[in-house]
Amino acid sequence: MSAPPPPSGSAPEPEPRASRTCYRHSDRETGVSCSRCERPICPDCMVEASVGFQCPRCVSEGNRGTRRARTTFGGRAVSRPYVTWTILGMMVAGFVAQMGTSDTFGQAGASPLVREFAMLGLGRVEDGTLLGVLAGEWYRLITAAFLHGSIFHLLFNGYAMYILGVQLERWLGHGRFLALWVLGALAGSVLSLLVVPNQFSVGASGAIFALFGAVFVIGRRLRLDLRMVGVLLAVNLVLTFVVPNISWTAHIGGLVAGLLLGAVFAYLPGRTAGNTARTVTHVLLVSAFAALLAALVSAAPLIVLG
Repeated sequence: MSAPPPPSGSAPEPEPRASRTCYRHSDRETGVSCSRCERPICPDCMVEASVGFQCPRCVSEGNRGTRRARTTFGGRAVSRPYVTWTILGMMVAGFVAQMGTSDTFGQAGASPLVREFAMLGLGRVEDGTLLGVLAGEWYRLITAAFLHGSIFHLLFNGYAMYILGVQLERWLGHGRFLALWVLGALAGSVLSLLVVPNQFSVGASGAIFALFGAVFVIGRRLRLDLRMVGVLLAVNLVLTFVVPNISWTAHIGGLVAGLLLGAVFAYLPGRTAGNTARTVTHVLLVSAFAALLAALVSAAPLIVLG
């Protein structure tokens, strides 16, 4: 027996919609589409947009076409100071490694790792073997920055690195900050090589003083209150020359590097320059400073040995 026809004039019943599934999760039904490409998306794939929701693929494509924000000094704006955290981790790892090879905890000189990787311009062991940078061990110029003489030495440098590094990395961006730290450490080692080539030294003090110098210059450019920074810098300079067994050459070399590179980042090529011109200028001048350090190391045999 057939069903009676619908009354005349009544609307026909709508046909049921075919179910749709998320384009990334085929087992999830959804009634929401991406407002950009109209692909169906489930709640886990919805990214809120100015109008409706977008899928992860469209969000990714949109981000590729968007320029990242820049800092006042030309670097890309950073949300987290990854370089600072990484260097701190390497400093801690270096100290743990040197203590693991030492019979006496807290005495860096007792560690074979320190004897192998500390800063040393030129030395000779009992059998007459030459050691140091002038003997071809160039890596000592930078590896010494990840070793420390005691737990207190590490804590002091680590705390200064955290306080100064986080702020500088946000001002400069990852690349410029990394260049500042590395060249500061190298500048301290190079001055030690030229002035006290027979002295063992360890620590990130050259890089830390470079951060002090850069904060002082950049802070003045930003018209910040730098009285506390100035007091800390003055106290550390006094301790450098008063307390025994401190490598004053590493401190002064790093400080000079920080002042010079800080001035480059803060004042050159001028406030009206675009980001491209600023980046090119900084790359060229930082490279020139690195080349100067390399030239001094190359000339070290003539300077040290006559």
